Amino acid sequence: MSRLAAWLGVALAAVLVFWLLAPVLAPFVIAAVMAYVLHPLVLRLESLTQTRLPRVLLVLLVEALAILALLGLFLLLVPILIREWPLLQQQLPLLLDRLGDAINPLLSQLGLNVSLDLRDLKTQLVAYLSANREDWWAPLMSSLKLGGSAALALMGYVVLVPVVLFYLLHDWMRLVSIVTELVPPAWRGTFDSFMLESHSVLGEYLRGQLLVMLALSVFYAVGLGLFGLDLALPIGVFTGLAVFVPYLGFGLGLVLALLAGLLQFASAQALVMVAVVFGLGQLIESFVLTPRLVGERIGLHPLAVILALMAFGHLLGFVGVLMALPASAVLLVGLRRLRLQYLQSDLYQKSGAEQGRDKG
Repeated sequence: MSRLAAWLGVALAAVLVFWLLAPVLAPFVIAAVMAYVLHPLVLRLESLTQTRLPRVLLVLLVEALAILALLGLFLLLVPILIREWPLLQQQLPLLLDRLGDAINPLLSQLGLNVSLDLRDLKTQLVAYLSANREDWWAPLMSSLKLGGSAALALMGYVVLVPVVLFYLLHDWMRLVSIVTELVPPAWRGTFDSFMLESHSVLGEYLRGQLLVMLALSVFYAVGLGLFGLDLALPIGVFTGLAVFVPYLGFGLGLVLALLAGLLQFASAQALVMVAVVFGLGQLIESFVLTPRLVGERIGLHPLAVILALMAFGHLLGFVGVLMALPASAVLLVGLRRLRLQYLQSDLYQKSGAEQGRDKG
């Protein structure tokens, strides 16, 4: 019982620290997750090169590949922006005219003597979209000054995450050994088996999440392509890969698909396309792919997956959403062990024996 109380105290202290310092710890948590994922690749390269290359170079190589992969994800947006910006300048006035023509009759049928006049809005938007760089550069700079804390926070992520990731990758084994040495020798066997089981569960989670991302990339690209969207491939692949960040990736993909559809079709076909493809995609992801490929691999029930996302997101915000399923996987390992210890404890065994004697 004293061991259980000690572990519960450590767990509660860790939760309290994360809750209080979530904004500060966010880049460190992101870097730690990336280091955990990338460290096996560093070890693999060391075995292939037979330690002929310095570990620093191998760490820099792995980190560079990871950064290039993330940049590749964002570069999927480049063809979308290059194609959509001129179309936005051309089609936006027509779309606003159609919006006014569609809404004004509805207002009249409802008995509202209001006429929706979008001419001023259309003139301002067209002037803004047609402006040269000097016209929008000054307002952009002033807005960045007003939101300086957000801009500095973003720059902090861009600079701090790669630096922390490098040190974690380079000193990963040493850091692990330092943490292991803090565990009392009497608990070392239990600790090692717990960490080994957690490592296995987290590996299953990462493999399952990768399968979800690949499956959704194919689904969204094919679904948007069947509706005839020209940018179906980049938007579909981006949406599928971005679902690694729950809700945010889906929302960005939906907005991009809706904008591209309105500019290309200029009709209700865009709304139907987004409703069908992204509605089915969300249902498939939430009720089939994530529960089956991720939840079952780590032993979490589909309802537990949803609860974990909501609970961690509420407590820790965006960082909590990123940590929800991996942290739940480790927590599940601990709960399994607690259940086993309870079933083997004198409290459970003696209670069962006393109940049997009472019936006899």
